[in-house]
Amino acid sequence: MKLEILTPEKKIYSADVYGVQLPGINGLFEVLDKHAPLVSALKSGTLKILTDKTNTKSYTIQSGFVEVLNNNTTVLIEGAEEK
Repeated sequence: MKLEILTPEKKIYSADVYGVQLPGINGLFEVLDKHAPLVSALKSGTLKILTDKTNTKSYTIQSGFVEVLNNNTTVLIEGAEEK
């Protein structure tokens, strides 16, 4: 699936990935390939990108939103720092 992570200042990340783990306001959740459409609020925490089945990349993020539609996941956040 295609993942894009955007802040008001710039695009943080854009690539095809295996999945992504997100800090939802009601707890952590994961989005994988061909996930059903979804819109959710995010709280501050750790966003983990599953670049493939064995490799990950993590960011500490501020609050925001995620939208999953047509195998595209767009994460809109206030800010992020790579771990």
